[in-house]
Amino acid sequence: MPSPLKGDPMKLVILDRDGVINHDSETLIKSPAEWIPIPGSLEAIARLNQAGYRVVVATNQSGIARGLLNMMTLNAIHQKMHAAAQSVGAEIDAVFFCPHAADESCDCRKPQPGMLHSIAGRFDISLKGLPMIGDSLRDLQAGFVVGCTPYLVLTGKGQKTIEKGGLPPGTTSYPNLAAVVDHLLKAPALVHTA
Repeated sequence: MPSPLKGDPMKLVILDRDGVINHDSETLIKSPAEWIPIPGSLEAIARLNQAGYRVVVATNQSGIARGLLNMMTLNAIHQKMHAAAQSVGAEIDAVFFCPHAADESCDCRKPQPGMLHSIAGRFDISLKGLPMIGDSLRDLQAGFVVGCTPYLVLTGKGQKTIEKGGLPPGTTSYPNLAAVVDHLLKAPALVHTA
């Protein structure tokens, strides 16, 4: 993957996982067999990589706290995701996740911004203007409060999310991740400074 030249600003995109990269499930994704990519999503990540973007996933995984899956299984799901991405020339730089249940009052479960602050710290980057792509209101809210530009995909829970309304200001919606990537790659590259 091309890396930015010394002194060049980093280009980074933050993606939710379920409903954006892979098909979502009302009963959560609890095994590698249940992780099935949405057609075109991994190829869209590859196109981002080819354009010099680094791609990071930020996902709530309350199934861990609820005993529906363990860390070994979550790691196996992510290994499958990385392998599937690599098979089409895509690279996901990192996966950040919140293992807590909704009632645990942590600061990392979206819509709280803790996971995104962790991404900013790990990559030493300002979040202002970075694309945050999700299918649920909580994804967009987490991104909005830290200055990301919110993009809603209509895959996963996206259609229900747009119907409920209340989206953060500046949210734009697209049919799927591939369509958001088409838009991002046509737009002038965003310059990020700390």
